[in-house]
Amino acid sequence: MDKTDLISYWVSSADRDFETMDHLFKSGDYTWALFVGHLVIEKLIKALYVKQISPEVPQSHNLPYLAEKSNLTITNQQRDHLILLTSFNKRAISGLQTGFLSEMHT
Repeated sequence: MDKTDLISYWVSSADRDFETMDHLFKSGDYTWALFVGHLVIEKLIKALYVKQISPEVPQSHNLPYLAEKSNLTITNQQRDHLILLTSFNKRAISGLQTGFLSEMHT
């Protein structure tokens, strides 16, 4: 894939995930909506990374790290939100086997 194809891949994948997130949110499944929302933001930042830095995106789910590596200018408040979202997802991913997301939903 060339650079344009990679950017298109990340953006179109984020668009599909956004639709899923929106559906989950509208159905009241807020925990899963937040989980998928993290993926949306991650994929959009990775598209920016490909556009501005390199087609080889960092293998990370850490949103503040990805934003920094992408040279994305964000406010302190936006950084705090990315930190909060990343910490939620790290907890969710590590707890998938223990039913963390199911417990959060009840």
